[in-house]
Amino acid sequence: MFYEPKNGHGLPHNPFNAVVTPRPIGWISTRGADGSDNLAPYSFFNAVAYEPPQVMFASTSAKPDRGDTKDSVSNIRDTGVFAVNIVEYAMRDVMNRTSGPWDKDVDEFALAGIDKTACETIPCARVANAPATLECKLTQIVKLPGEANFTVFGEVTGVHLRDDCLNDGMFDVAQFNPLTRLGYKDYSVIREVFSLTRPGDS
Repeated sequence: MFYEPKNGHGLPHNPFNAVVTPRPIGWISTRGADGSDNLAPYSFFNAVAYEPPQVMFASTSAKPDRGDTKDSVSNIRDTGVFAVNIVEYAMRDVMNRTSGPWDKDVDEFALAGIDKTACETIPCARVANAPATLECKLTQIVKLPGEANFTVFGEVTGVHLRDDCLNDGMFDVAQFNPLTRLGYKDYSVIREVFSLTRPGDS
């Protein structure tokens, strides 16, 4: 099968979001200018640079109470900071609870019964028991083609690693089974890890 997106695919569901898989999930926590906290998962998320460490996530829809975007991007526009919480398999249900189209004044931490605590380098809440959290300061928001498509870039200013996820001096994903996004309503979990040595590496 071949199709050009501009002409449609003719399938019951859009296959595009099932092609680039698995995708890591950035569980983005933000704080509004009014002090209200927000938490929402984004599967268009990744690390993009080492020095200085930088990450990105993309928001691709809008809510009536936020105009051209969603709560996360709107809050980041106002405050210039956000935190990326890494999602483990054990948190799959509460993560999913925070993905709903809740009103902007809803605190998803409270809604889903998630413990939160303060970040160290930015004025923002984070998921207290996440395997890792990246505290980020906004570097730029890029408007992409499409009605409500925005990519948010941030520089990592603080890193939280849960102690039980450290093994022989390394952050060990096998200790917490990262949750990943596939297509449609499908997710996966990483339970098997193996190593490869690049040519030229010792």
